[in-house]
Amino acid sequence: MCGRFVQIIDIELFVKRFGVKNPTEIRVQDNFNVAPGDLAYVITNDKPDELQAFQFGLTPHWAKNPMYLINARSEGDLNKENDVNYSGELGISKKPAFRTAIKSKRCLVIANGYFEGPEKERLSKPFHIHKKYQEVFTFAGIWDTWANNTTGEVVHSFSIITTVASNITKEIGHHRSPVILDKKDEHKWLDDSLPLEEVLGLLKPYPGDDFKADPVSIRVKDPKKKGRDLLIPVDHGSTTQYDSTVKKDLKLEGMGRNRRKEDPLGRQGKLF
Repeated sequence: MCGRFVQIIDIELFVKRFGVKNPTEIRVQDNFNVAPGDLAYVITNDKPDELQAFQFGLTPHWAKNPMYLINARSEGDLNKENDVNYSGELGISKKPAFRTAIKSKRCLVIANGYFEGPEKERLSKPFHIHKKYQEVFTFAGIWDTWANNTTGEVVHSFSIITTVASNITKEIGHHRSPVILDKKDEHKWLDDSLPLEEVLGLLKPYPGDDFKADPVSIRVKDPKKKGRDLLIPVDHGSTTQYDSTVKKDLKLEGMGRNRRKEDPLGRQGKLF
């Protein structure tokens, strides 16, 4: 699962690291707590030389209302037990919201870290998971474009694909992990000609030991908090109890109960 992540804007680094053009307009600022509904830079398969600002939380093109599907399970409706040894079919290619995107609308989601917590405590006991040497990395993402028939607004949005627990998320007691791409596989992910079988073969837990998890403040649970101070390690034993007044603003950890009713895919759109 991945419902919050860090994106520090360094255009010079992005240009060098990903081979993209220098944008004429900077649309996204540093965000140390990217939450559902926020804009973040992605690199899409149809424009692999550009940085594009898309909304976190995918709405399929056919939806009547916004859906904010922040994550797409690689196994789809399968592996409900989240067995780390699961080797069966990856049902993402059969889910209505994702079956087109996984084949032809893939993107790299640029990140400097992400927030996760134990399966039960979730973001009430958050950890900042990041590369040990602070390198930028990418999540495997999918995107779509939705038009509001009432207002005419056009929204480009994305989901982060998740898989079973990786070594680092198992350490903190979480049952899922975002699909983090090896640097050498990033170009494959954006390759329109890559057979679906090979695309699905990239959807696996990140195997390396080059990530670490630092306990951080429970304030990260508030989607309005965006500052660098959220990355400061803390002692969870002394963390202040989460302010109950903030909970009223969170709703789906970002998006509201009514979104769940509109989501025909059940758990696909939930933060956890």
